[in-house]
Amino acid sequence: MDNGVVLFGGSFNPVHHGHLLVARSVAEHLGAQRIVLIPAAQPPHKYGLGTPNLAPAEDRLEMLRRATAGDSDFEVSDIELRRAGPSYTILTVETYLRMLSTDVPCCWLIGADTLEDLHTWHRVRDLCDLVRIVTAARPGFETPNLAALAEILPRELLGQIRNDILPTPRIDISASQVRQRISAGRSIRYLVPEAVRTFIEEQRLYRGTS
Repeated sequence: MDNGVVLFGGSFNPVHHGHLLVARSVAEHLGAQRIVLIPAAQPPHKYGLGTPNLAPAEDRLEMLRRATAGDSDFEVSDIELRRAGPSYTILTVETYLRMLSTDVPCCWLIGADTLEDLHTWHRVRDLCDLVRIVTAARPGFETPNLAALAEILPRELLGQIRNDILPTPRIDISASQVRQRISAGRSIRYLVPEAVRTFIEEQRLYRGTS
């Protein structure tokens, strides 16, 4: 996938060093040219409408911009924020591919814990036909159960997904951990980029929520 693009979508609530290090590791493994971070406006699987611990989409977008400022390997896209309704990955990928002026190979990066739920995604077969699904492996998910996915995908696609479970640095940071520390009044220094930490303090995000 030389000169390709790693598309990395998520709530990024908030973005932390784990997100960035894993994305860079995957891009280096694949020989990708750039990493596009795409915050979800309304994640269909993770949060319900009005969930108090989901920061406003514009704030999550701004944190991503601050986290990657000055790093030409990263690009931040507001593609999902400009579309109404749930942030279905297939719609995001279709829109992004239409925006490209040339035929550039793309992959969609997911976490290992997401892979076993991939069969529940909207139009997952179409998604797998458009982009490679690359999974960032972590301890405990080396041999995921893909039985449900095997019922809806042909053997070749399923084999590609298995082959694209990639080793990544083990980084014990989660967004929920960051939010819990903020809610408890504890420091998040070194868990998130300093520019993100400053923004969270300025906007008083995640106070009293986890």
